[in-house]
Amino acid sequence: MSDWLPSLNALRAFETVSRHLSYRQASEELNVSPAAVKQLVQKLEDAFAIKLLERRGRGLALTPDGEAASRDLSRAFVQITEAVKNIRERQLGPRLIVSAEPSFAAAWLVPRISDFKANHPEIGVLIDSTTAIADLGRGEADVAIRFGAEIDEDLYSHRLFKEELCAFCSPTLAAGPPPITKIDDLANAPLLRWDLSEYEWATTTTKWNKWTYWLDHVGAADVEPNEGIRFSDYNLAVQAAIAGQGFIIGSTPILRSIIEANLLVNPFKEAAVTDIGYDVVATQKARMRSEVRTFIDWITKEAAAQA
Repeated sequence: MSDWLPSLNALRAFETVSRHLSYRQASEELNVSPAAVKQLVQKLEDAFAIKLLERRGRGLALTPDGEAASRDLSRAFVQITEAVKNIRERQLGPRLIVSAEPSFAAAWLVPRISDFKANHPEIGVLIDSTTAIADLGRGEADVAIRFGAEIDEDLYSHRLFKEELCAFCSPTLAAGPPPITKIDDLANAPLLRWDLSEYEWATTTTKWNKWTYWLDHVGAADVEPNEGIRFSDYNLAVQAAIAGQGFIIGSTPILRSIIEANLLVNPFKEAAVTDIGYDVVATQKARMRSEVRTFIDWITKEAAAQA
């Protein structure tokens, strides 16, 4: 049978390219070069003597044969992923992969996860801290915490917090000189920014991290914000604010422990209650597993207790 079965690497390469329609993005997922991915797909096409992909304009498109192969292979790799997970669970016990955006993971989830482990030592937990949206249907994570990303109606989703965004700085910066006590004082204060522009899913989230949008929302549109330092990592922006380098737009629920430690303060009464927030998300199939239900119940209660 092995004589007719193509290389598993070639099948995997084509299936990945078919989802992204990009050799570059497929190479990032597979951790190989774009040239290597293209070569594997070419070998697969040669083995079957058919065309699976074609150039269309500046991008890639699936041929009819490619569309059929992509559907079948996607189902097959999902089944393989499930089989490997089942083998590991039988050997190691139940394990969870939790995908969480880095700022949520660092400021809220990590300080609390020891409580979950203490009460459920039999469940192994891997926190995958990333700005990428995990494909839950393909088993890239068992549970995800998502903020500002569109939720698939086929997924279970529960809102953890009502979001409130405020302007935070260090107590030293607020005290001055000169002291910062009213929203108009932001016109002369350094404002730190978190740049999410490279992430396609973050259109709504990016809007709420723009000072001009936030100022307009709280009724201070006449304040002209300064051009401050930009960060690609929100945790670095938080650390810069704690160090007294400027103001950040921050989530009150997520930064609560830092605020209670008096590392950050909000000198103003103005706040923005948004139409987005943090949701715990899982597939309906994943929720059938006891460890997934246990984690969702735990994180929902933790969030409710804080609120």
